[in-house]
Amino acid sequence: MEYKDYYKILGVARTATEKELKQAFRKLAQQYHPDKNPGDNAAEAKFKEINEAYTVLSDAEKRSQYDRFGSQWEQQGRGGPTGGPAGGGYRNISPEEFEQIFGRMGGRGGAGGYGGAGQGGFSDFFETLFGGRNGPSSGGTRQRAGYGFGPEGVEPEPIEVAVQITLEEAFNGTSRVLQVERNRVEANIPRGVKTGSKVRMKGVAGSGDIVLRVEVLPHPRFERDGDNLTVKLPVDLYTAVLGGEVEVPTLDRAVILNIPGGTGNGKAFRLRGLGMPHLRTPEERGDLRAVVEILLPGDLSAKERTLFEELRALRK
Repeated sequence: MEYKDYYKILGVARTATEKELKQAFRKLAQQYHPDKNPGDNAAEAKFKEINEAYTVLSDAEKRSQYDRFGSQWEQQGRGGPTGGPAGGGYRNISPEEFEQIFGRMGGRGGAGGYGGAGQGGFSDFFETLFGGRNGPSSGGTRQRAGYGFGPEGVEPEPIEVAVQITLEEAFNGTSRVLQVERNRVEANIPRGVKTGSKVRMKGVAGSGDIVLRVEVLPHPRFERDGDNLTVKLPVDLYTAVLGGEVEVPTLDRAVILNIPGGTGNGKAFRLRGLGMPHLRTPEERGDLRAVVEILLPGDLSAKERTLFEELRALRK
C-alpha cells in the first residue's frame, strides 16, 4: 500500500502553519477543482488527494499522529526491521500499540468517518491509518444505520465522528461510509448542512447513536455566510460603462444578469434563491451575492490609447 506524503502533496514544509496550509489548499483546490476540469479524471484524483492531505494536516490531533507514526506505519506494513532505518530515529510499533492509537481514533470520535471529495472516498492509506486497525479491508459488513441498545437495554453513549465535505456536497447532499467497531455503516448527510452541523443516526449492532460533526471545506470560488453565498463577478470595462449581460455562476447552473451602465467596481447584486438550501426546508434557498470586479483592458494598441485619451479630454 502506497505511503502518502501529505506535506509533499500540498507543497508545504513539515513546519507549515495553519495559515500556510490553508493558503496551499485553496490554491491547489482552485487549480484542480472538478468544476474547472470537467471530465478530467486525473484532475479529479488530484483534487481528492489534496483534500485528503488537508483533512489530516489541518487537524492538530491527526497531524500529530501522522507525524509520529505515519512513516513507521509504512515500514511496519512492509515488514521493515525492528530498529527502523539507521540513524532515522524511528521505531516500529507493536500491534497492541497500533490498535491502541489508531483503533481508538477509528472507534470513537476519530477520523474514520472522513471521506474525500466526490464519491470515491479517501485512500486505503488514510482509512487504514485513521479508520481502525483493520482499515478498509475489515471483514465487517456494510449496513445502514438503524436503532440499537447496549447490554441490559441501556443505550450506549453516542459515538461522535468528524466529517469533512465539499461545498458542492453540502449543496446536493452526500453520504459517507464509516467504520464502527466491526461494521461499515453508510451515513446520509442531508442538503444544507454547514460547519458545526450535527447529524444524528441510530446505532448499529449494539453501538450507541452516531453523531456526525460536519465541517464544510473552503471553496475556491464561493464564500458562505449561513445559507447565503458570495461570488466575485468579473466584468469587462466596456460592459461596466455601457451596460450589458454577464453570466453569473451558481452551484447548480449559470444565470444571466443585466448589468446597468455606469456600474462601479465592488457593486453587489443580490440574486434571490440562488444560495444554499435551508437544512430543514431544502426546497427553499438563501441568496447569492455577486460582487462586480471590473477588468481593465491591457496591452492597448496605439489607436485604442488615442481613443481613451479623447474620452478623457471629453470628460474634462
